[in-house]
Amino acid sequence: MKYFSTRNDKQTFTASQAIAMGIAPDGGLFVPEHIPQVDHETLRALCAMDYRARSAKLMKLYLDEFSQEELEGFVRAAYAGNFDDPAIAPTHFLNENTAFLELWHGPTCAFKDMALQMLPHLLTASLKKTGEKRKVCILVATSGDTGKAALEGFRDVDGTRIFVFYPDGGVSRIQRLQMVTQAGENVGVCAVKGNFDDAQTGVKRIFGDAAFAEELSGRGWFLSSANSINWGRLLPQIVYYFSAYCDYVNAGRIQVGDKLVFCVPTGNFGNILAGWFARAMGLPVARFVCASNANNVLTDFINTGVYDKNRPFHTTISPSMDILVSSNLERLLYQLTGDAETRSYMEQLNREGRYSVGPAAVQQIQATFSAGFCGDAETGEAIAALFAETHYLMDTHTAVAFKVLADYRRQSGDQTPAVIVSTASPFKFAADVLAALGEKGTENPLTALAAKASRPIPAPLSGLEERPVRFPEVTERESMRRIVSDFLEG
Repeated sequence: MKYFSTRNDKQTFTASQAIAMGIAPDGGLFVPEHIPQVDHETLRALCAMDYRARSAKLMKLYLDEFSQEELEGFVRAAYAGNFDDPAIAPTHFLNENTAFLELWHGPTCAFKDMALQMLPHLLTASLKKTGEKRKVCILVATSGDTGKAALEGFRDVDGTRIFVFYPDGGVSRIQRLQMVTQAGENVGVCAVKGNFDDAQTGVKRIFGDAAFAEELSGRGWFLSSANSINWGRLLPQIVYYFSAYCDYVNAGRIQVGDKLVFCVPTGNFGNILAGWFARAMGLPVARFVCASNANNVLTDFINTGVYDKNRPFHTTISPSMDILVSSNLERLLYQLTGDAETRSYMEQLNREGRYSVGPAAVQQIQATFSAGFCGDAETGEAIAALFAETHYLMDTHTAVAFKVLADYRRQSGDQTPAVIVSTASPFKFAADVLAALGEKGTENPLTALAAKASRPIPAPLSGLEERPVRFPEVTERESMRRIVSDFLEG
């Protein structure tokens, strides 16, 4: 299968080239030339498999350059003893028609592990297939979870270095500690003054700097991405939508062919877009509910067709969703409107901070997506209410989705069985979860939450407060290129 840019579908690339490059030469995102189909017979076969086998089977549909044996090896390495649940991505049924897809049982306790434990294997294999002799620097902007997951995935991988920028004051204390204490000889981390969009814009400018790319190439380096702009990051995420559906079938709650609703907390639109690809492949999905926090740019876009980032930026207790420029939306726009219109939208966004899609695209979007948002107070109330009722503990992002799904059901009357995509362990946001439960100012939130929930602190977070800080630096956005250059001198 070939790939091309969302901004130019005349030039094609192989899968290995797309994964190695991360972002297309024209600044667009790579998309597959067609979407492979999964029929009900294949879906039944997937239901009989474990998560690893489902992964290898589904990814092979997009990666014909890779042998089945290669992919099975990658899957065994990616989803091994580093996950604390044998199901890898277990589905927890809350009641007869609501389930949580728990994507936080990996080494950094967040859903990004589902892809970022796989990406290093896909990337290093892709470099060999393309004959690339240079070493690769993975450059990442993070709103909290991607950074740590990418650092952990690429730690001490031969032929690679990884550098992560995160917004100063824009991540949780535990997210920050996970990054600034990261082990590994090939890793670097720096805070950026501003918000996530400032960090992401800075990284995109570095990727788009042809002179800098030429300079790095002369030094034996090139840049690639571990953000969900990289197709190798997005592809593994498609798998867990199929897996949750299979879990519903295997639990006897639906039959193959019955539809589900998926409610996804999202900021950069990558997680929910992976679900859209699963649906386009044939997964029976009735609707996606896009859940946002106070930074509700996606809610407005889905409801009106107008994307406008010119609005106040809110720092919330669900910081991984504190985003106003949702990069992966570009891939959906391409699927609905083609490369010329997508290129025009992205130029408008860069120039004016907004764009508006036509009525036909709005109709298609609203046929598949609903959207809602909630603020911090409602998020906290949802955490407290569900814990009091069932003793099930949600993190601050999952709670946004829980509340938005409840609103959607009440407003629409739709009681289709639903999956809430649970993106992080509640322990990653222990202080805010505790505050929602009525306990504030706790000296050690991890320990206090473990006592409150009667469960142990996840092993990857245990002892985090005692680890030495390796990367205390904070920089202006204008200095990001220099920092990357210096990092690659070392």
